[in-house]
Amino acid sequence: MRYVLPLAPLALLLSACGEDSAARVARARAEIAAMELGAARVDLAAALVDIGDDAELLRLLADVQLRLGDGDGADATAARLERIGAKEPELARIRAEAALLRGHPDEALALLGADGSPTAWRIRAAARSALNDTDGALDALRRGAEAGADPLLLRDYARFLIDAQDYDGAARQAAALAQLQPVGFDALMLSADIAVRRGRMAEAHATLERAAKLFPRIPDPWIAHAIAYDIEGKLDEAIAMTARAAALAPDDARVTNLKVQFAGMKGDWEKVRSLLAKQEATLDPISANGLTYAEAMLRLGHPEQARALFQRALTRSPNNPYSRLMLAQAQLATGDGAAAYATVRPLSDSVLAGPRELELAEKAARAMGSPDADRLRLRLATARNSAAQGLTAKGQAALAREDWIAATDAYGQLAQLGDDADVLKRLAMALSHAGQAEQAMVAADRAKALRPDDPDTVYIAGYVRLAGGKDRMTGLALLRQACEAAPDNAMFRRSLARFSGPNGA
Repeated sequence: MRYVLPLAPLALLLSACGEDSAARVARARAEIAAMELGAARVDLAAALVDIGDDAELLRLLADVQLRLGDGDGADATAARLERIGAKEPELARIRAEAALLRGHPDEALALLGADGSPTAWRIRAAARSALNDTDGALDALRRGAEAGADPLLLRDYARFLIDAQDYDGAARQAAALAQLQPVGFDALMLSADIAVRRGRMAEAHATLERAAKLFPRIPDPWIAHAIAYDIEGKLDEAIAMTARAAALAPDDARVTNLKVQFAGMKGDWEKVRSLLAKQEATLDPISANGLTYAEAMLRLGHPEQARALFQRALTRSPNNPYSRLMLAQAQLATGDGAAAYATVRPLSDSVLAGPRELELAEKAARAMGSPDADRLRLRLATARNSAAQGLTAKGQAALAREDWIAATDAYGQLAQLGDDADVLKRLAMALSHAGQAEQAMVAADRAKALRPDDPDTVYIAGYVRLAGGKDRMTGLALLRQACEAAPDNAMFRRSLARFSGPNGA
């Protein structure tokens, strides 16, 4: 829909204002196409200073501001549009998305009213997500897709389904987006993300190489390359990709995050501290940076500080094995062997326990004078040459590449070594994806029986039922239970929304 405004056509205005304004607008359009949105915002603002408020340029500016997350700027642009005669509902859509970006989802919903356009449904879905109404968000995305083919809605729909582990559904939305924009940035990045999650690394890297060539001045493809290489265990390649991203955007928070992560993996703890020292007071204890900073404190000789940080992290996320392991190390470093042993035991008692967990447990048990120390030493010696470790590695690799038969075989053999909740929940997922719903339910229920209060085992028990089309009522109840126990887990909420829909998937 176009605004009918009492203004001269843009081309005439530009010709009257000279080549500088025309050049700025042309450059801004090229920058938008190249996803150089920050530069486009500057050029559009400068052109508007020269030629005065023009509806077409203001609309472009608002779109750019919204994609950059600049809710205040977009709201100001909407006010300028209104002053020159812009009308609803497009004006309301800009203001609604701006309100959402400023943290006011209820206001966004009110502004949208009964607007049934795909754009309105997209904003409505984001607002519902912000209000933790995952069912409402998915319903809005579905209704928006029915209302018309909108690139940004398809992007958001695909991202939602990725978070819900529905990679087939996400791939369909990404394919529909690619039909609209064959060389579009979002379609390429979504396709690469889905390929990574399915373990198709060569496909992912090829897609990202294409994206880097088409969008050479933004860091996103190189950041995604780095993440993919990290998942593959290719640290040097990941660091090289991060350096390429840093050359384009040295101050990008995502680049800094990768630098922190890889410095930690390299054991360069002074670098970690220097990168994060200014953020210490505001670091989320369960974020990747928060955990890495806590480990840096431990490695640099500040175990009491590390202990406090890891205790906060484990309290917030009790099923995080890294937080548990590192808290035990910090407790041991402060001379509290009993606390360290109590902390690490859920890991060392597991069939999946490797040398790292067993060695720490043995040290903690010995420090507190426990007779368990000798038993753990024997287990440690066995683990260093254990077939279980090989099976664990095979199982993890199979899950990463979505080889469900191989994963089922590896975790099935591990499950025969003894009841272990972590083994059984991985086995359940592999069986579910392999189409063996009944066996998946058996494995998931065994895992849940071992850890009935663990949101992960509850989630798996519900997921395999719903994915296999078995006992829908129980499956939904279990997913709701998992969501209640871990309300911040987006995957749990989005899976519940996915299976609660009218088609059940």
